[in-house]
Amino acid sequence: MADDSALPSEDELREALDRVGVADILLNVASAVASIGFRRVSTEARDLEQARLAIEALRALEPVLREGGVDDTIVRDLEQARANLQLAYASAVAAPSDSTVRAEDGE
Repeated sequence: MADDSALPSEDELREALDRVGVADILLNVASAVASIGFRRVSTEARDLEQARLAIEALRALEPVLREGGVDDTIVRDLEQARANLQLAYASAVAAPSDSTVRAEDGE
């Protein structure tokens, strides 16, 4: 049986929620989305639809964060990450897929 004394109380959870802002959560989400987006343009885990979804999600969050009072430097960093992801996406779209390369090699 789990030790319930290690779990936070309901009051402690409420206090923790009171300290966290929506912008903080959105920044964490944006960071995770960017990471997943970059993974999805890699050759090992290519899924260009997921990468495109990540790009669009980041694009949608940028003005929300700016209007929500997030520091401009942080929003600019997020915009730069999105721009880099878009460039990686464009490169991935232009690159031949593994199956195309194998077919050209006669495999």
